[in-house]
Amino acid sequence: MPAAIGLIFLLLFSTFRSVRQALLVLTNIPFALIGGVFALWLTGEYLSVPASVGFIALLGIAVLNGIVMVSYFNQLRARGLPIAEVVVEGARRRLRPVLMTASIAAFGLVPLLFASGPGSEIQRPLAIVVIGGLMSATLLTLYILPILYRRFETGEGAA
Repeated sequence: MPAAIGLIFLLLFSTFRSVRQALLVLTNIPFALIGGVFALWLTGEYLSVPASVGFIALLGIAVLNGIVMVSYFNQLRARGLPIAEVVVEGARRRLRPVLMTASIAAFGLVPLLFASGPGSEIQRPLAIVVIGGLMSATLLTLYILPILYRRFETGEGAA
């Protein structure tokens, strides 16, 4: 897991050419973990290999949503918009893509939640982690990531 996060960081750094923005996108990882762990606890499931695979898939989707937001914020900054307008307009304009990415993945896994046949003990923890994590990651990405972007990308030292 740490090796995967390290490789993701290197790819993000090469994409954004900024350690700060790469770390900003990686803040989506704890957002996703919160929901995944809480969903496991709420349902009484254990952290197992299938749940771990679910966490890996969840982290990929959460990082993707962070990239969508930060790259659009950067586009708006390049147009010369003030930082306050960048985060409001960027979050508003990227609401639909972020929601679509998360909802398609979550709704696709809903049948696995209700599986009862052979193999359901493998499918259910994976689905629980991904769906629970996507709910928290999506909400926190849409609310917290713009705040963090405004705080750390001002360049002037004031938010």
